[in-house]
Amino acid sequence: MHPITKGLLAGAAGTLALDVVTYGDMLLRGRPSSSIPAEVAGRLAGRVRIPLGGGEEKENRTQAAGALMGYATGVGAGVAYGLFGHRRPALSGWTAGPLLGAAVMAGANAPATVLRLTDPASWDLASWVSDVVPHLVYGLTTTAAYRAMR
Repeated sequence: MHPITKGLLAGAAGTLALDVVTYGDMLLRGRPSSSIPAEVAGRLAGRVRIPLGGGEEKENRTQAAGALMGYATGVGAGVAYGLFGHRRPALSGWTAGPLLGAAVMAGANAPATVLRLTDPASWDLASWVSDVVPHLVYGLTTTAAYRAMR
């Protein structure tokens, strides 16, 4: 199987695992979903002049675009891992997984930070845990799935 295909499938598995952990946390703690992905999508669409409509239609589209951006990030990072991970002597899954998860977390939070929609320096412990744990699970799942396809 081609490394891009393996990376795509591994990234999809990691993204599913991230979503399961995130929604599980929401269920257990009764917390709402984050509005940040939709806000990022709305701001980016506005900057590149993509019309999203108005009112409820705009809210629905920005929410969908935010979720799709998350999927693109997760699958795209898996593809990148597949492209670059197969060329180098592999790190152990216990090393590569957290590194990949941290990279994806940084990439996912960078647009929101640059757009001043969030400031990670102001996050409390619960906020950090609810962001770090799913991304760690993403990284571990993605690297494990990739290795399982060797």
